[in-house]
Amino acid sequence: MKSQVAPDAHSRRKAIAMAGATLFSLLGCSKNDVPAASSPSAAEAPAADVNRRAFDAVSRGNGFVVGQAMAAPTLLVFFDPQCPHCATLWNAAKPLRNRIRMVWMPVAFIAPASGPQGAMLLAASDGAALMDEHESLLASGRGGLTAVDAPAAQMEKVKANTALWKSLQATSVPHLVYRAGADGPYGQQSGGAATAELERMMGL
Repeated sequence: MKSQVAPDAHSRRKAIAMAGATLFSLLGCSKNDVPAASSPSAAEAPAADVNRRAFDAVSRGNGFVVGQAMAAPTLLVFFDPQCPHCATLWNAAKPLRNRIRMVWMPVAFIAPASGPQGAMLLAASDGAALMDEHESLLASGRGGLTAVDAPAAQMEKVKANTALWKSLQATSVPHLVYRAGADGPYGQQSGGAATAELERMMGL
Protein backbone atom coordinates (compact mmCIF):
# COMPACT_ATOMS: atom_id res chain seq x y z
CA MET A 1 0.00 0.00 0.00
CA LYS A 2 2.80 2.43 0.85
CA SER A 3 4.39 1.87 -2.53
CA GLN A 4 1.09 2.81 -4.20
CA VAL A 5 0.33 5.86 -2.02
CA ALA A 6 3.71 7.48 -2.39
CA PRO A 7 3.56 7.84 -6.20
CA ASP A 8 0.02 9.22 -5.98
CA ALA A 9 1.06 11.78 -3.40
CA HIS A 10 4.09 12.68 -5.48
CA SER A 11 1.88 13.09 -8.56
CA ARG A 12 -0.50 15.36 -6.67
CA ARG A 13 2.35 17.50 -5.38
CA LYS A 14 3.79 17.73 -8.89
CA ALA A 15 0.41 18.72 -10.32
CA ILE A 16 -0.05 21.38 -7.66
CA ALA A 17 3.44 22.74 -8.33
CA MET A 18 2.78 22.89 -12.06
CA ALA A 19 -0.55 24.65 -11.50
CA GLY A 20 1.19 27.14 -9.24
CA ALA A 21 3.87 27.77 -11.84
CA THR A 22 1.21 28.32 -14.50
CA LEU A 23 -0.65 30.83 -12.30
CA PHE A 24 2.62 32.62 -11.51
CA SER A 25 3.41 32.93 -15.20
CA LEU A 26 0.03 34.56 -15.80
CA LEU A 27 0.70 37.12 -13.08
CA GLY A 28 4.39 37.64 -13.90
CA CYS A 29 6.45 38.85 -16.84
CA SER A 30 5.71 38.12 -20.46
CA LYS A 31 7.78 38.75 -23.54
CA ASN A 32 6.03 42.10 -23.93
CA ASP A 33 7.03 43.31 -20.48
CA VAL A 34 10.02 45.57 -19.87
CA PRO A 35 11.85 45.33 -16.51
CA ALA A 36 10.83 48.14 -14.19
CA ALA A 37 14.45 49.08 -13.53
CA SER A 38 14.99 50.14 -17.13
CA SER A 39 11.62 51.47 -18.23
CA PRO A 40 8.35 52.82 -16.80
CA SER A 41 5.85 50.18 -15.69
CA ALA A 42 2.85 49.37 -17.83
CA ALA A 43 0.70 51.59 -15.59
CA GLU A 44 3.12 54.53 -15.75
CA ALA A 45 3.88 54.42 -19.47
CA PRO A 46 0.53 55.79 -20.71
CA ALA A 47 0.69 58.73 -18.26
CA ALA A 48 4.24 59.52 -19.36
CA ASP A 49 3.13 59.49 -22.99
CA VAL A 50 0.16 61.74 -22.24
CA ASN A 51 2.45 64.24 -20.52
CA ARG A 52 4.90 64.22 -23.42
CA ARG A 53 2.09 64.86 -25.90
CA ALA A 54 0.71 67.60 -23.65
CA PHE A 55 4.11 69.29 -23.53
CA ASP A 56 4.44 69.16 -27.33
CA ALA A 57 0.96 70.66 -27.76
CA VAL A 58 1.40 73.39 -25.14
CA SER A 59 4.78 74.33 -26.62
CA ARG A 60 2.87 75.67 -29.61
CA GLY A 61 0.90 78.07 -27.41
CA ASN A 62 1.54 81.77 -26.78
CA GLY A 63 3.66 83.13 -23.97
CA PHE A 64 6.63 85.24 -22.97
CA VAL A 65 9.94 83.58 -22.18
CA VAL A 66 11.68 84.05 -18.85
CA GLY A 67 15.06 82.60 -17.91
CA GLN A 68 17.45 80.68 -20.15
CA ALA A 69 15.98 80.70 -23.65
CA MET A 70 18.07 77.73 -24.84
CA ALA A 71 17.87 75.55 -21.72
CA ALA A 72 16.47 72.03 -22.14
CA PRO A 73 14.61 71.97 -18.80
CA THR A 74 11.43 73.85 -19.68
CA LEU A 75 8.48 74.91 -17.56
CA LEU A 76 5.30 76.03 -19.33
CA VAL A 77 2.92 77.94 -17.05
CA PHE A 78 -0.73 78.69 -17.73
CA PHE A 79 -1.72 81.64 -15.54
CA ASP A 80 -4.52 84.15 -15.20
CA PRO A 81 -3.25 87.71 -14.57
CA GLN A 82 -5.84 88.11 -11.80
CA CYS A 83 -4.83 84.91 -9.96
CA PRO A 84 -3.08 85.47 -6.59
CA HIS A 85 -1.69 81.91 -6.59
CA CYS A 86 -0.08 82.62 -9.96
CA ALA A 87 1.56 85.67 -8.41
CA THR A 88 3.01 83.49 -5.66
CA LEU A 89 4.37 81.05 -8.23
CA TRP A 90 5.88 83.93 -10.24
CA ASN A 91 7.97 84.90 -7.21
CA ALA A 92 8.81 81.29 -6.26
CA ALA A 93 10.16 80.63 -9.76
CA LYS A 94 12.51 83.63 -9.84
CA PRO A 95 15.50 81.79 -8.28
CA LEU A 96 15.36 79.25 -11.14
CA ARG A 97 15.75 81.81 -13.94
CA ASN A 98 19.44 81.15 -14.46
CA ARG A 99 18.89 77.39 -14.78
CA ILE A 100 15.72 76.73 -16.77
CA ARG A 101 13.53 78.09 -19.54
CA MET A 102 10.06 79.24 -18.52
CA VAL A 103 7.20 80.28 -20.76
CA TRP A 104 4.36 82.14 -19.05
CA MET A 105 1.11 81.73 -20.99
CA PRO A 106 -1.84 83.95 -20.00
CA VAL A 107 -5.40 82.63 -19.97
CA ALA A 108 -8.58 84.50 -19.09
CA PHE A 109 -11.44 83.32 -16.92
CA ILE A 110 -11.25 84.97 -13.49
CA ALA A 111 -12.20 88.57 -14.25
CA PRO A 112 -12.97 90.88 -17.20
CA ALA A 113 -9.49 92.40 -16.83
CA SER A 114 -7.76 89.01 -17.25
CA GLY A 115 -7.88 88.94 -21.06
CA PRO A 116 -6.69 92.51 -21.73
CA GLN A 117 -3.95 92.26 -19.12
CA GLY A 118 -2.77 88.98 -20.63
CA ALA A 119 -2.75 90.59 -24.07
CA MET A 120 -0.59 93.46 -22.78
CA LEU A 121 1.89 91.01 -21.31
CA LEU A 122 2.12 89.14 -24.61
CA ALA A 123 2.61 92.38 -26.55
CA ALA A 124 5.37 93.70 -24.28
CA SER A 125 8.95 93.84 -25.51
CA ASP A 126 10.01 92.68 -22.04
CA GLY A 127 7.25 90.46 -20.67
CA ALA A 128 9.13 89.67 -17.46
CA ALA A 129 9.58 93.34 -16.55
CA LEU A 130 5.94 94.12 -17.25
CA MET A 131 4.86 91.08 -15.25
CA ASP A 132 6.87 92.38 -12.29
CA GLU A 133 5.10 95.73 -12.62
CA HIS A 134 1.72 94.01 -12.90
CA GLU A 135 2.30 91.86 -9.82
CA SER A 136 3.48 94.89 -7.84
CA LEU A 137 0.25 96.72 -8.71
CA LEU A 138 -1.81 93.67 -7.72
CA ALA A 139 0.01 93.34 -4.41
CA SER A 140 -0.69 96.98 -3.62
CA GLY A 141 -4.41 96.48 -4.23
CA ARG A 142 -4.53 98.46 -7.47
CA GLY A 143 -5.76 95.59 -9.63
CA GLY A 144 -2.74 95.19 -11.87
CA LEU A 145 -2.04 96.74 -15.25
CA THR A 146 -4.50 99.23 -16.67
CA ALA A 147 -5.48 97.56 -19.91
CA VAL A 148 -6.50 100.18 -22.46
CA ASP A 149 -6.94 99.24 -26.11
CA ALA A 150 -5.43 95.78 -25.66
CA PRO A 151 -4.06 94.57 -29.03
CA ALA A 152 -6.66 92.47 -30.84
CA ALA A 153 -4.08 89.99 -32.12
CA GLN A 154 -2.83 89.34 -28.60
CA MET A 155 -6.39 89.05 -27.28
CA GLU A 156 -6.89 86.23 -29.79
CA LYS A 157 -3.73 84.56 -28.49
CA VAL A 158 -5.04 84.71 -24.94
CA LYS A 159 -8.26 83.06 -26.14
CA ALA A 160 -6.24 80.38 -27.90
CA ASN A 161 -4.24 79.77 -24.72
CA THR A 162 -7.45 79.43 -22.74
CA ALA A 163 -8.80 76.85 -25.19
CA LEU A 164 -5.49 74.96 -25.02
CA TRP A 165 -5.55 75.00 -21.22
CA LYS A 166 -9.12 73.63 -21.24
CA SER A 167 -8.10 70.89 -23.69
CA LEU A 168 -5.84 69.49 -20.95
CA GLN A 169 -8.91 69.07 -18.73
CA ALA A 170 -7.34 71.62 -16.39
CA THR A 171 -9.70 73.40 -14.06
CA SER A 172 -7.42 75.77 -12.14
CA VAL A 173 -4.37 77.96 -12.49
CA PRO A 174 -1.49 77.99 -12.29
CA HIS A 175 -1.24 74.83 -14.37
CA LEU A 176 2.30 73.63 -15.06
CA VAL A 177 3.43 71.46 -17.95
CA TYR A 178 7.12 70.63 -17.89
CA ARG A 179 10.07 68.76 -19.35
CA ALA A 180 12.88 68.25 -16.84
CA GLY A 181 15.56 67.51 -19.47
CA ALA A 182 16.11 67.16 -23.19
CA ASP A 183 14.57 63.67 -23.09
CA GLY A 184 12.22 64.19 -20.17
CA PRO A 185 10.80 63.21 -17.84
CA TYR A 186 7.61 65.09 -18.66
CA GLY A 187 4.85 66.01 -16.26
CA GLN A 188 1.94 68.25 -15.31
CA GLN A 189 0.79 69.83 -12.08
CA SER A 190 -2.14 72.03 -11.16
CA GLY A 191 -1.56 74.55 -8.41
CA GLY A 192 1.40 76.49 -7.16
CA ALA A 193 4.74 75.21 -5.93
CA ALA A 194 7.45 76.53 -3.64
CA THR A 195 10.95 77.07 -4.98
CA ALA A 196 12.27 73.80 -3.53
CA GLU A 197 9.39 71.86 -5.07
CA LEU A 198 10.04 73.44 -8.45
CA GLU A 199 13.70 72.43 -8.19
CA ARG A 200 12.74 68.81 -7.50
CA MET A 201 10.20 68.84 -10.31
CA MET A 202 12.75 70.12 -12.80
CA GLY A 203 15.52 67.79 -11.62
CA LEU A 204 17.77 70.58 -10.40
